[in-house]
Amino acid sequence: MVRACLCLAIIISGLALRRYGLGVGLPAFIVKYGGSLLWAMMVFFLVAMAAPARSRWSIALISASIAVCVELFRLVHAPWLDAFRLTTAGALLLGRIFSPWNMLAYGGGIVLGALLNRFATPVPAKTAAATRDDHSAN
Repeated sequence: MVRACLCLAIIISGLALRRYGLGVGLPAFIVKYGGSLLWAMMVFFLVAMAAPARSRWSIALISASIAVCVELFRLVHAPWLDAFRLTTAGALLLGRIFSPWNMLAYGGGIVLGALLNRFATPVPAKTAAATRDDHSAN
């Protein structure tokens, strides 16, 4: 549930950044690559929800693979695909233009997603109790 809420908040933040970022005076660099960073965080949390038993770093690796594939897919052009990319949904999901700098932003977003997931995921009760007992014994 926490991951779903985080994912929804990230989606809303990304849409708001893309829609209002330039209007409120944010630099185009922040709007462009901040959106890419948030997109990668969203991918991280979608993968985390789809595979909750996987480790944080496994989720990060899968997310990075998806992000790189989506970026490389921008190099593929077909009339129907380019037409879809011109729609709002196509631009948000697939993007329009290949940029190696996006991959750097994706990496940052996935790392931030992994860190946020670490702090947002509660520690299992058994582990928390064992840690308390270990500290009490000292």
